[in-house]
Amino acid sequence: MEALIGSCLQIPCTYETEDPRYDSSKTIYGVWMKGGVNFGSNPSIVIFNSSGSVNNKYSLNMTGNLKEKNCTTLFPDIQTSHEGKYYFRVEKGDYRGTACADPLHITVKDSPWSPSINVPSDLKEHQSVTVTCSAFTPCPHSPPQLTWNLHQDSLRQTEKSTDGTFTTKIQENITLSDTHDGYNISCSARYPVIGGNKTAETEVTLSVSYAPRNTSASISPSGLVSAGSWVELSCSSRAKPPPRFTWFWNSEHGDVNVSVEQLYSFNVTEGGEFYCMAINDLGNQTSYVNITIEDFVKIS
Repeated sequence: MEALIGSCLQIPCTYETEDPRYDSSKTIYGVWMKGGVNFGSNPSIVIFNSSGSVNNKYSLNMTGNLKEKNCTTLFPDIQTSHEGKYYFRVEKGDYRGTACADPLHITVKDSPWSPSINVPSDLKEHQSVTVTCSAFTPCPHSPPQLTWNLHQDSLRQTEKSTDGTFTTKIQENITLSDTHDGYNISCSARYPVIGGNKTAETEVTLSVSYAPRNTSASISPSGLVSAGSWVELSCSSRAKPPPRFTWFWNSEHGDVNVSVEQLYSFNVTEGGEFYCMAINDLGNQTSYVNITIEDFVKIS
């Protein structure tokens, strides 16, 4: 297990035995040893005994109910000297049982764990999604404080995993729009430790798909044009994924598809209304432009 220096560590612990010497009527004690199991020849390896018959080296608190075979133990004020391999032992009447094959390895970190931000994949505008920030919680009695830039008062929850460890999380529901594309979500986890706090932060950038926006059609040169002159129609739009463009001419016989390019250049023979349509998988948007042919008056 990993622990943070200056914080506490809850050790999830259960045991099973079918030994007939395990007498349920007897008082039961839990013992923790560090570095080995042969305390007969090396009694200094015993660092905690719930019987209180010895001076415990470590101020552990056995929070589990040993009668229910729950040996969960709280390890306060973790220091680097607490790194090592630990063994649990049960003493009940004539029964002695040590988990020799299942030691607990404790490593101590100086820096806290970075929180994780979970965002659903394939984000699209108008979707309502749940964003979760979670942080490893080695000590549920002193969970990290989570904050982020989505909402300052998100409800904090600490949940137990199937392996007995804990995770603290906050959640927020948001309805996506095109403005969320490229938005940075940051979440920080502040762990209480002796003498203050230690903080780690994580940031993710949203990638949101959206239909075309701000579609604009333009003509060059602008203003009146002469019949037979060369003009260029241009269309721009903001969309994700990038849009395709189609140009139409609104003729007297109906709409005519004249180009499937962003730019459409041609010799003007008659005026009228043109429009471009920006299209992607999420929708489309249209913008119009008018071409007016300059009239020449012959003076006789």
